[in-house]
Parts: sequence; C-alpha cells; structure tokens
Amino acid sequence: MTTRLPLPSLLAALLALTAALTPTELFAGKGRKTSSVNDAQAAEAVAYGRREDLMALAAGIAERRALDAAWVESTLAQARYVPSVVRLMQPAPPGTPKNWAAYRARFVEPVRIRAGVAFWREHEPWLREAEARFGVPAEVVVGIVGVETIYGRHPGNYRVLDALATLSLDFPRDARRDRSAFFRDELEAFLLLCRQRDHDPLAPRGSYAGASGMPQFMPSSQLRYAVDFDGDGRIDLDTSGADVIGSVANYLAVFGWQPGQPTHYGVNAPTDVSDRAALLLPDILPSFSAAQFAERGAVLDAAGRDHAGPLALVELQNGEAAPSYVAGTQNFYAITRYNWSSYYAMAVIDLGQAVAAVVRSTR
Repeated sequence: MTTRLPLPSLLAALLALTAALTPTELFAGKGRKTSSVNDAQAAEAVAYGRREDLMALAAGIAERRALDAAWVESTLAQARYVPSVVRLMQPAPPGTPKNWAAYRARFVEPVRIRAGVAFWREHEPWLREAEARFGVPAEVVVGIVGVETIYGRHPGNYRVLDALATLSLDFPRDARRDRSAFFRDELEAFLLLCRQRDHDPLAPRGSYAGASGMPQFMPSSQLRYAVDFDGDGRIDLDTSGADVIGSVANYLAVFGWQPGQPTHYGVNAPTDVSDRAALLLPDILPSFSAAQFAERGAVLDAAGRDHAGPLALVELQNGEAAPSYVAGTQNFYAITRYNWSSYYAMAVIDLGQAVAAVVRSTR
C-alpha cells in the first residue's frame, strides 16, 4: 500500500485527477487525465492503415453484419491508434483509497445543479412523458445526464472510431483483464449503427471508451435501447433532449426499474464484522429481505423495515474516515447497470434530488 494523503489533500488530488473524465471513464480504467481536451487529435495518433489484424477484423464484421466489405475495410483503415486511450484504460495506481465524499463533490456541485435546473425546465413535458411511459422519475433521468456530460457540455473529444479500434486491437496488456473482445463487439455495433443511420463513421466523438452523446451510450446500447421519443423519424442523442430522456428511461426500464420504488433506504451496518461481511458478499445485487438485514444486525430506517423486496448493503468508502452505508433496492441496482458502480449510482441520485429541490422550490 502507498502512503495515504490526508483527507483535504486527497480530495484535492482526486478532484484534479477526475476533472477531465466522464463517469464512464472514471470506472472504465480510471486513472489519468489526458494532456488536453484535444489529446485525441494530437500528433501521437497514428493511422492503422491496412494492418493485417485490422483487415481480418474488417472481413469478419462485414460477413457477420452483411455490410459491404470494401466500405468496412476503407473505414477501418482510417481509424487511428491513440496512445492516450491505452493509457487511460490502464488500472489506477495501487493503494489509492476510494472516497465517496470526494466523488460526490465532483458531481453534486453548483454548475451541474444550475444546468440541471435549466435542462429540467426546458424538457419538463418529455420528463413527465418518460415517467408515465417507463416509470422512471424525472430526477433520476436528469441525474444521469448531468453526471455523464453536464447535459451535453462535455460529451468527449475522441473520435469514436479511433477509441474503439485502439481498444479492439491494442488493449493495454497490463490491465486486470483483457476486454478487447468487448470493444471489438462495440466497434462492430458502431459500424452497423453508422450504416443503418447513414452517419459518417469519422464524425462521431465521445469518451476514450467509445461512449457518445448526452447520455454516453455505447454503440450497442444505442442499437438496443435508444428511442425516437419525439417521433421525428430519427434518433438523436447529441441534441434532442426528448430522445435522450426517452432513451435513458427506456434503458433503466429494460434493466428492471420498478415504478414507485425508492432507490435506497438509510441503514446502520452491523457492528459484527462477520455479519457485515455476509451482507456485503453479493456486492450491490439485492439479495436479502428486511428481516434478514435485521437478523444480521443491520438497522434499517422505518421505511426500509417495511420494504417488501430484496435489498443490498452498499458500502461507500470515505478514504481514512468511516464508510457510509445505504440499503439499495432493485432501482439502485438498475442505475448501476448504466455504470457498474455504487458511487456512480449515489452521485446520480444525489444530483437528481438536488436539481429537483431547486425546481420545486422555485415554482
């Protein structure tokens, strides 16, 4: 373990470290910021050309998706290897403690809250429609879009084609596990998406992980979950607030969102180490009833004690301070399917609630 920084220094360091990263990036490889916002266009980027493994990948994609082979080959030949994408996907330095307070401060802050209030007011009819159709409250949708890109202000500056090609062919060798197959599938989905929607594959920009648009959907998620919510005949996740709202709500609904259910309850974790470890074992998957929480010594708030479904004990580390705990429901788990992190889910929830409080107080 490396020496831990005092809490104020740690907070400052974490805020500086995460300043240029989207939440998807924070939990994808999580480690370092690029030298500038234009790093994806820097001279270090090198065209793949007709590299043998790239052409083999192109042939497979063309065959599986019934795409024109010449188009796939010529498109992928224009993809660029970007070393900073590889660096950003490498594991974080060992010994860095997680800190919920620092993470929350990065996302629940005045700029995002003000932007969220403006987004809510501009798109309130679509937020109401999404809740009516999918059961997902406005504050959850607003929280996700705000945490992801500050409502479209920071969608990422990497060419999606470059990011996906780099991670498909040159995934970092020192990563904890090889995810190149995942990114090859995403590259395939991206090319299919461009062909289906008549998009220029060299144009879309997004995060170093290949996510794009206001809600930072990966290409496969765009194919499966994005919806034309305003009915104008096209799906636009870059500028259409309606399509963004409908797509985020649809995604959560598909992953098990339960209308009317809270996302979490207050809880005091068991003092007994073995009981606490038993409740934490399934991670954020709801696995225990309220009665089983009580049997293990976890004290739920009054509303939590009446909860009928399964719950998960969620631990949020606070650096050298004591951890925080909540009892997550199925809806908390649904948010983590968007980004597999309990810290992310709590930031979404807290930002959405902060925006909702301002909106409702000014009516």
